[in-house]
Amino acid sequence: MNHNQQSSDGIHEDDAALSDFLASLMDYTPTIPDELVEHYLAKSGFQCPDVRLIRLVAVATQKFVAEVATDALQQCKARQTTVVKDKRDKQQKDKRLMLTMEDLSRALHEYGVNVKHQEYFADSPSTGMDPASRDE
Repeated sequence: MNHNQQSSDGIHEDDAALSDFLASLMDYTPTIPDELVEHYLAKSGFQCPDVRLIRLVAVATQKFVAEVATDALQQCKARQTTVVKDKRDKQQKDKRLMLTMEDLSRALHEYGVNVKHQEYFADSPSTGMDPASRDE
């Protein structure tokens, strides 16, 4: 078998795999609704009647959001581990994780998305609350 025949067999296999994947998108219901994807694609000037392409964009978006959320969670865990070490107090009353805009901004920055928020943005649930109710 010569090199050209091998590479063309690989191309046909890739085409078949792509065709199978696109066909499977017809049976798949993505987390992000088709209407929402169509709205934002239309808003950016893209029109496509092919539902498979709309769902492909939805799957790619879902993957991006999941990766950003995972990275933000890692940022949050790293930040809270640092806070515990800084306090020198190993006993924590509340072991819940609190995701902040700083965590999300750092995660998005890794993907080239820069997020800036106003100075008055509240990163703490107690910000702006009555001091008497903060102790609850």
